[in-house]
Amino acid sequence: MTTQRHYSPIDRLLLQADAAMRTLLPFSGQPYRPSPALLQADRQMSDEDTRHVAGLMRINHTGEVCAQALYQGQALTAKLPQVREAMEHAAEEEIDHLVWCEQRIHQLGSHTSILNPLFYGMSFGIGAVAGLISDKVSLGFVAATEHQVCKHLNEHLEQLPVEDEKSRAILEQMRADEEHHAQSALDAGGFRFPAPVKFGMSLLAKVMTKSTYRI
Repeated sequence: MTTQRHYSPIDRLLLQADAAMRTLLPFSGQPYRPSPALLQADRQMSDEDTRHVAGLMRINHTGEVCAQALYQGQALTAKLPQVREAMEHAAEEEIDHLVWCEQRIHQLGSHTSILNPLFYGMSFGIGAVAGLISDKVSLGFVAATEHQVCKHLNEHLEQLPVEDEKSRAILEQMRADEEHHAQSALDAGGFRFPAPVKFGMSLLAKVMTKSTYRI
């Protein structure tokens, strides 16, 4: 990973394009850890519960698409090499979440959101702008985003049917990882965003969740 700092700007753009393709193309990501769902029993659910869980997991998958784009955009414009490497490492860990959610969605007989390319582009742009402003703002944006993700994960965990131990195991591990990413970003000097900014981020998150539940 450390050799990447010697790449030219054109090389970095090509790497970003490759990362985008691996994020958006079905089954193109390779997880670093096996899915927590593998250790859980596959229990029968009603058709209504299955559709609802698939919608929740589709939201979480799109959230991970956004996380990939955010980290890639920030890594592209980060000023300090250690911040760039931290972003790239976080993106690698988020690949696990991306793949786990995609696997679970297909197990439930459903599909990922067709809006993912749109949200990827938006998130990449936000990440790149945050990185251009300052590494402190970029890290603070990571922390605020991860806190928002944890809030959604808690809400989804409350909505899961008791029978769905597979999805529960995935979301619980994701929550633990996201909490760690948020704290790491703050410990690295991330700016603590004020409440109005967090409220705006929450509104954007609601747009994403409402639109990707079914589409």
